[in-house]
Amino acid sequence: MWKPRLVETARMKYLGIVEALEADIRSGRVARGDRLPAQRAIAETLGVDLTTVTRAFNEARRRGLVAAQAGRGTFISETVDGDAGSQPHALIDLSMNIPSQPSAVDFRKIFPTGVAGVLGSPKGLLHLHYQESTGSEPDRSAAASWLGARIDGVTPDRLVVTGGAQCALFSVCELLLGRGDVVAAGAMTYPGLKAVAMQKGLVVEPLEMDEHGIIPEAFEKACRERRPKALYVIPTIDNPTTATLPEDRRRALTMIARKHDVTIIEDDPYAPLRPDRTTAFAELAPDITWHIATLSKCATPALRVAYLIAPSPSKALRLAGVLRATILMAPPLMSALASRWISEGSLDEVAKSIAAENAERQKLASSILSGLKFFADPFGHHLWLPLPNHWRAPDFAEHADRAGVSIVPSAAFATVSYPIEAVRISLGVAPDRGDLEDGLTLLANLISQPSLGSKAVV
Repeated sequence: MWKPRLVETARMKYLGIVEALEADIRSGRVARGDRLPAQRAIAETLGVDLTTVTRAFNEARRRGLVAAQAGRGTFISETVDGDAGSQPHALIDLSMNIPSQPSAVDFRKIFPTGVAGVLGSPKGLLHLHYQESTGSEPDRSAAASWLGARIDGVTPDRLVVTGGAQCALFSVCELLLGRGDVVAAGAMTYPGLKAVAMQKGLVVEPLEMDEHGIIPEAFEKACRERRPKALYVIPTIDNPTTATLPEDRRRALTMIARKHDVTIIEDDPYAPLRPDRTTAFAELAPDITWHIATLSKCATPALRVAYLIAPSPSKALRLAGVLRATILMAPPLMSALASRWISEGSLDEVAKSIAAENAERQKLASSILSGLKFFADPFGHHLWLPLPNHWRAPDFAEHADRAGVSIVPSAAFATVSYPIEAVRISLGVAPDRGDLEDGLTLLANLISQPSLGSKAVV
């Protein structure tokens, strides 16, 4: 095992650790495949803080000197061929909100096995052909069965299979809204809606939120003063705030929407992760709600499949017309694979495994970030961290990136001019809990430091 030391002449302490490690590797003092001591042990040996060691590990990984192995630790790479002079970049990605890959789910096995099963069925090769823009009847029936477990009254003739939630969201806005129309949404909302609004020339009206989500009185006020045509809402484990709207608040928002003739666009990707059932807008107001349910958050974004429940069969066909003019159809082979997973019960098992892994990662985050106020759902992929007064969100995100961790500042989600100073930290994309622990530890240490701020203008 490597005996920790640092090069005293290095311009920064963390680089001194890296340079010492690299010199010992190249001189043969430490062998390829040897295990490194724990980060805390190195910090104690060298008399430096843990953040310095974490940053050194990140830089060593960037240079290709070491590699982490899930559940085992960090080891000297079998091949050392990195360029020590290249510019550093974020190695621990806590910015992308994708599901974790729990050990209980082997995607390398279930993907090829599932695809082989689809293609090997009596009419399997038809899944390599063009299909209707609504999706095939078997795929819509499978979707109705899966969604029916949490939304009453779903029928296949109201369903459209789309190539992901973003495609569904754009298509609904293309069908219902025109340039200059107002869409009401939370003061913090999904960046995908902001992208659609910019592309189509829509106006996003921000609605005040609290720890439970959009405040009904704020929606009522916006309806009187701004006359929005649609309300966009993420009702369960909101992105980014993690809030889940209580049922009474959902009912209040529904009543206001009916009163002012506002269409509801319900984007609900995280509901399958929660064990409890909360009534969806698509059930409370099926005649005015377009419900989007993607598999990207409860299974994998690789499928590129989402299901959209339209208010009526005729409106489902109208939406299919938009899809026909844009993407033509959802990927047939992946749609058939999703249907197979639904019929076998595999999709629900994958979602349960992801929720269980999320719960463990949330516990880890809660332990490392103890003492800080943040918002999280125990089964969600992400957490929402308001920053102390001495930090601005862009500065904090920038310094975290320089230190080797990528996160997203509040401005990316804001529909208001002056958003709160907060960051979204995504827990799912880290390949293992060891990397996640490294990233969260670095952030916890960074947040306690005085803000380095931006360079003064002179």
